[in-house]
Amino acid sequence: MWWGAPKMARHKKEGGSSNVFSMFDQSQIQEFKEAFTIMDQNRDGFIDKADLRDTFAALGRMNVKNEELEEMIKEAPGAINFTVFLTMFGEKLKGTDPEEIILNAFRVFDREGKGHVKADYMKEMLMTQADRFTEEEMKQTFTAFPPDPAGNLDYKNLVYVITHGEEKD
Repeated sequence: MWWGAPKMARHKKEGGSSNVFSMFDQSQIQEFKEAFTIMDQNRDGFIDKADLRDTFAALGRMNVKNEELEEMIKEAPGAINFTVFLTMFGEKLKGTDPEEIILNAFRVFDREGKGHVKADYMKEMLMTQADRFTEEEMKQTFTAFPPDPAGNLDYKNLVYVITHGEEKD
């Protein structure tokens, strides 16, 4: 699948405006615009089969089959200008990391099933495992989602905000 999303792409709250530009913040739109510009090899404002072939060649893949390119182009409802490109990413991202998957990831750390984890423990895990958080990233996380007075992080609310874009009422 060639419609991979930039690392930081996250969808915003669904619903409301049908304007695709409302699904992403300005920095995300700029990232998509840069990707679109790179792929629009002939700079005509549209991505077509020739642009895809040239993009693959630039990435070192020379023998892309015509059928593969046609399948990619068929994923679009019409000519692929920037708005269509952004819409296609929005559709691919809708459903990225559903709420239940993220909750299950946090539940691994919630051995007692209480819906929260000790903030200190979470900080230790996030700073020492896999894609390690920096001290600054932890500070930002705890500023946005402060632990309660007992030092617990309400991960259910955190996951809701990640997947819905706003806190529960």
